[in-house]
Amino acid sequence: MPRRRIGFWYRFAAVLCKPPLVILIKRDWHGMEHIPAEGGFITAVNHNSHADPFAYAHYQYNTGRVPRFLAKSGLFKKGFVGAAMRGTGQIPVYRETTDALSAFRAAIEAVERGECVAFYPEGTLTRDPELWPMIGKTGAARVALTTRCPVIPVAQWGVNELLPPYAKKPNLRPRKTHHVLAGPPVDLTRFYDQEMTPELLKEATEVIMAAITRQLEEIRGEKAPATRYDPRRERIEQRRRTQAQGHGKAGQEEGQST
Repeated sequence: MPRRRIGFWYRFAAVLCKPPLVILIKRDWHGMEHIPAEGGFITAVNHNSHADPFAYAHYQYNTGRVPRFLAKSGLFKKGFVGAAMRGTGQIPVYRETTDALSAFRAAIEAVERGECVAFYPEGTLTRDPELWPMIGKTGAARVALTTRCPVIPVAQWGVNELLPPYAKKPNLRPRKTHHVLAGPPVDLTRFYDQEMTPELLKEATEVIMAAITRQLEEIRGEKAPATRYDPRRERIEQRRRTQAQGHGKAGQEEGQST
């Protein structure tokens, strides 16, 4: 597949990043045939290591369709980092806006120009105890339904063994394998021509997350939990447990004082 629209900065980043990636990580890559050769599209990828954006970018770079990742708009404003972000065509997210659609306007424009925008729908490293994909945020679905572009579900596994979530030091021995499996486009056609309500976006997002999870199940050779991990629900449950412990402790102290 011919390489297009890569440019100096992306090639420069590849020169810097590919050699250590090749040394540190073995590759087990599949599904490249599902990456569109032409036109704008989204890849929706699971996220379980701070190092996996580099490893995943390597995978997709080798398809000839480089990914444009989303990042905070402030990173684009000045200095070397800003120049590199702009030069490699990364996508600023304008989180300061109150209009949810405007927050992703640059991603929409990139897709309409024929680019690939890589989304981590979870928005952060998964907090699932077994590192399965958790509840997704609706940005990828919003851009997909606005542009009606293909959404390619991608699962990856193995870089989390090199650099576990929130670990400060990598685990270099033995050499780890980066498993990647891209699947066919997610069918979102039933959501077209409908009002983009929060409920519809959540439903479309879950369809995307389910497709990613199926790919990861194939890589790992096991089934994901029936209920997807929800950080918001977990925070609520944690507060309830803390309050219950506080009430129990207060009751014990009152009983001891009487």
